Amino acid sequence: MTNAVLIIDDDSDVLDALRVLLEDEFDVVTESNTKRISTISIRDFDAVLLDMNFSAGINTGNEGLFWLREILKHDPGVPVIMMTAYGNINLAVEAIKHGAKDFILKPWENDKLLATIKSNKRKKVGVASIEVMPFQNWRSPAMKNLHEQIRKVADTDASVLLLGENGSGKEVVAKEIHHLSKRAKSKFASVDLSVLTPTLFESELFGYKKGAFTDAKEDRSGRFEDASGGTLFLDEIGNLPMALQAKLLTVLQQRQVVPVGSNKPVSIDVRLVSATNANLDLAIATGLFRQDLLYRINTITLTVPPLRQREEDIMPLAEYFLSSMTMRYQKALTYSDSARQALLAHNWPGNVRELQHTIEKAVILSEGNQITERDLQLSISSSAEYRGGRRLDDVEKEALKAALKEHRGNIVHAAKSLGITRQTLYNKMKKYGL
Repeated sequence: MTNAVLIIDDDSDVLDALRVLLEDEFDVVTESNTKRISTISIRDFDAVLLDMNFSAGINTGNEGLFWLREILKHDPGVPVIMMTAYGNINLAVEAIKHGAKDFILKPWENDKLLATIKSNKRKKVGVASIEVMPFQNWRSPAMKNLHEQIRKVADTDASVLLLGENGSGKEVVAKEIHHLSKRAKSKFASVDLSVLTPTLFESELFGYKKGAFTDAKEDRSGRFEDASGGTLFLDEIGNLPMALQAKLLTVLQQRQVVPVGSNKPVSIDVRLVSATNANLDLAIATGLFRQDLLYRINTITLTVPPLRQREEDIMPLAEYFLSSMTMRYQKALTYSDSARQALLAHNWPGNVRELQHTIEKAVILSEGNQITERDLQLSISSSAEYRGGRRLDDVEKEALKAALKEHRGNIVHAAKSLGITRQTLYNKMKKYGL
């Protein structure tokens, strides 16, 4: 979609009023059920209007903050504007701290609401995105070596598997591969497999015919067909359930898809790039991933190093994000010496994505002409080493051991209590020999 706005509110009257107000200038999609948010491709939208309260009689804003975090997990770059009927300035500050771009009160003034959306919607040019920073500007030997590998691989049609931690820039690498390939003038399509439910998997990837199910009001092509002639990026492929892995494998082997509600196959021609932060060898050994699918997706495997292993890139990236953010928020700012030291000392468990969010929040909250260490709001427990000399790895290992002990070795419950996936817990257990 272009110039599209997603509105999430449990009040149908609010949704109707906003649709009428905005439909002349935007493609408007409304959603009243928060349970369906995870099925929506957030990257299709230039802005999201999100209510802060969804349960009758509750006005704490906690529900809105929860869904704000969930939305930003799926698309860290989407501008989210919070809505509430309660004029509490603390809620506004809290929402901005969690990544919201702005805050409006109900009942709203039409002109002000329109201006708020227009000033905050996703920028197509000059946004603070690592995607527009060419690889040749990276200073670390690790990234220069990676770019050399990308250059060699790009002009082939070989399937590429990208390994690396969350936020390290795997999608950026996928786009660079596409940009340098002979398919560069064709489409690059991206799918986050971790947010697709089994019921949506086939219709999203393979398309569907009108009448195939209740909401199928017209024919729609899937991501494979849309990307035909170009590159298809399948993110978080390690999270795909075994039954869906079999369906994906069939498509890759036959080079054709069958839309839902049809028995006529459609030929596809895509260059496949996949990505995961999981250890697929371990997943195969534990029966969570198909070995024949791994053979199909990893003709070439590239590893994107975490930011903590390429310290030379931290300040160039931080300067780049600061330049972009100060332009967006119309501020003139530089880094103080203490801020620079803090940026270099931080362990960056969230990698480049965390750095980008950190700089944006600091720009929003800064009051002087410099970004200070305090503005960065970096957690001391996430620094490379903190007071007492204990390393992050030591703390993480202790947390894993405590969770496993508490849940008597139940992997599913321990992973849930830690806020990580089962596969991530398996990976960390292997790392620490637990």
